[in-house]
Amino acid sequence: MYAIIESCGKQYKVQEGDQVYFEKLDVKEGESVKFDKVLLISDDKKISVGDPYVKGAAVEGTVSKQGKGPKIIVYKYKAKKNYRRTQGHRQPYTRVEIKSIKA
Repeated sequence: MYAIIESCGKQYKVQEGDQVYFEKLDVKEGESVKFDKVLLISDDKKISVGDPYVKGAAVEGTVSKQGKGPKIIVYKYKAKKNYRRTQGHRQPYTRVEIKSIKA
């Protein structure tokens, strides 16, 4: 059984037991989180597609980690003008372990 959910402006395919990386959610480590925006639920025999969301469906999980991704170097320059700028960025993320999918 799997579901497609919408969170943080993106769509994710999740199954029970998966560890999914979302953009930063305002939830502390160890707390549970519930996703109500379920676009599709599929079990072995039946597929439920929402319009736009499946009514009464939810995906529940627990936050296992809050962290930052790898450093990305942003480098800007203009040729022949002696203009150079270097900037680093680390994208924050939230790792969620999916516990259950309720249809």
